[in-house]
Amino acid sequence: MSGQANSRDVTPREDGWAVSRPGSDRASAVLPTQAEAIARAKEILTNDGGGELRIHGKDGVIRDQRTITPGNDPYPPKG
Repeated sequence: MSGQANSRDVTPREDGWAVSRPGSDRASAVLPTQAEAIARAKEILTNDGGGELRIHGKDGVIRDQRTITPGNDPYPPKG
């Protein structure tokens, strides 16, 4: 992986909603609904150390961006 931060895009396709890494030719997953694709993208990013999630609308334009935190932070904040 390059110096670019870990990220995933949720984008519309004819057969559902795709979860993909920017610049990748293939989707990590294709799901029937946007909500399912968002949940899967969050799961992938959480397991992969966190990163940015960009959610595209049906028109392909980014409508939301979220930062996903790592699932198993070896140095969790002390509260």
